[in-house]
Amino acid sequence: MFSSQDRLTKAFKEAKRIPFNDQSKFIFFSDCHRGDGSFADDFANNRNVYQHALRYYFENNFTYIELGDGDELWENLFFKDILEANKSVYLQLQKFYLENRLEMIYGNHDMVYRNQDIVKKNFSEYFDIKEAKKLPLMPNLKFHEGIVLENSETKQEIFLTHGHQADFMNYVGWKFNRFFVRILWKPLQIWGIKDPTSPAKNYLELLKVERKIKKWISDNGNKITIVGHTHRPHFPKPLKNELNFFNDGSCVHPRSITGIEIEDGKIALIKWFIDTKDDGILQIVKEYVENPENISDYKSIDL
Repeated sequence: MFSSQDRLTKAFKEAKRIPFNDQSKFIFFSDCHRGDGSFADDFANNRNVYQHALRYYFENNFTYIELGDGDELWENLFFKDILEANKSVYLQLQKFYLENRLEMIYGNHDMVYRNQDIVKKNFSEYFDIKEAKKLPLMPNLKFHEGIVLENSETKQEIFLTHGHQADFMNYVGWKFNRFFVRILWKPLQIWGIKDPTSPAKNYLELLKVERKIKKWISDNGNKITIVGHTHRPHFPKPLKNELNFFNDGSCVHPRSITGIEIEDGKIALIKWFIDTKDDGILQIVKEYVENPENISDYKSIDL
């Protein structure tokens, strides 16, 4: 079986390539784990925050790139239950899709999207209650294991993937883990028992996954790499001899979502959350967790 390093290399070499420049705008979210709205649905608590962020990024001409585990297909057997609970979310994503501003990467929890037939089955259409008929959703949507953004002027590359390639049981053994999550851990999650298959809830596993990804980055010329999977945000500072290892966090943090923005040739780690005004009115706001840095300051080595 290929090693984690081989799996990451394969994802990079087979990645979809997308040109960008300093006028390009991207938002990266991952690990939404959109569920069925039940008590075990971690996404439900942040749905309103997430939708507000989506509207902001659509109205401001960003391209939305999801770095895996968008749909929670381990706990939920049927996608139609997820779609029904989050129809307004998918209709918002449809707006990006219709303007060719939507790119999707699969992770371990939506690994089935390697199969284009399943993607087509889930996303080709939906039932509209008002129209009382099925309407197109995102009929030609495609998922990728990796995406490489390539600067059309400098040729600088940014590698995007979920990161589960560095996690044997969540890449090679994902069906085994899915079985246990679906049959055993989803019912127990309602009572607050943590899922031991998730690196986000297993600190030792999280560190091991991060070490493997960092090794790949180091062995491949310190290539700028943005992942999800562990749910732990990470943002290196340029010009400090740090590895160019980024993690956008997740959309299932308690009461907030995190992501990574690219705008005006800069990259930043951001957080959206619910805050209270002085008069007690609730509002959804964005703040920088890490301030924008020039992408060009993150140096890689050509091998």
